[in-house]
Amino acid sequence: MYRRERSIPLRGSAAALSNNLSVLQLPASDLMHFGVVHGPSAQILSSAPGGMPLAQRQLQVKVGVGVSPPLITQVHWCVLPFRVLLVLTSHRRIQMYESDGSLMVYWHALDSGDASSAQTLFARGIAASVHFICVGTWSGRILVFDIPAKGTNIVLNEELAGHQTPITDIATERAQGQDGVADMVTADDSGVLCVWRSGTVFTLLTRIPGFGVPCPSVQLWQGMVAAGYGNGQVRLYDATTGALHVQISAHARTICALDLAPEVGKLLSAAEDTFVHIWKLSRNPESGSIEVEHCHGECVSDTQLCGARFCDPSGCSFAVTGYDLAEILRFSSV
Repeated sequence: MYRRERSIPLRGSAAALSNNLSVLQLPASDLMHFGVVHGPSAQILSSAPGGMPLAQRQLQVKVGVGVSPPLITQVHWCVLPFRVLLVLTSHRRIQMYESDGSLMVYWHALDSGDASSAQTLFARGIAASVHFICVGTWSGRILVFDIPAKGTNIVLNEELAGHQTPITDIATERAQGQDGVADMVTADDSGVLCVWRSGTVFTLLTRIPGFGVPCPSVQLWQGMVAAGYGNGQVRLYDATTGALHVQISAHARTICALDLAPEVGKLLSAAEDTFVHIWKLSRNPESGSIEVEHCHGECVSDTQLCGARFCDPSGCSFAVTGYDLAEILRFSSV
């Protein structure tokens, strides 16, 4: 069971974007950091363990004088083995900051060379894999940036092609780098999923076809792919074979966010139907099939949810954001 805790106020509110919440808790610190997008700005907040807000910062995409800043699509902390970077994506470019947002260390302009006049440029979907940061784009390509241990010498390492429609989300496995092991999954607007192995050169291992429904959010855990769809379904696939193991009618409306607590295999799902659900994932030791158990459901009345994240790797607490809601709601286990 989970109970409602003290909420964290926002200066504005959260935009109606999928995956519109990022959470960072560093092991050496008791502080919790939250990132939320609204229009052309991203709010970065820090709070004490009890939810007391300590600091807020607003970030915008850097543009020329007299030019309106573009809409931001996502903000996300990327935890690398040697540093933490805050990544911001928008309709114009990608920006990377030190973890507190105080210093921009790199930016990358989106190239319109392969876009028709009717297409809108944007980047969306952010994840860290070993010493790379991967960012999805409107064209379906994934940009892979090589991140040094320190400094600003960040370079575009390669572009991955596997999708024909805009990327919606990217997720990575924490235990990356093992030979032959799938450690990244990407999703797009058509519901197609691509499973990759990271490395000096990324390798496409499996392509899971869509079924005409967008996949706004995806997660990867111990060889399982969890995908949340626009029809409210959560589907669980085997990452190696792409086989569908479990299909859950989890929500009545579009799923806006999935998250995983890696230490215990808990899956968090949130949707536009005002509900948050927590599921327990496991594998049958005899058959190897994926199994799922419902653990908890929470209704946030009259709120179109747009972001949800666990606040710790054991899934003891989580936070959610909602469209036009001027606060981050927090819940903890009892």
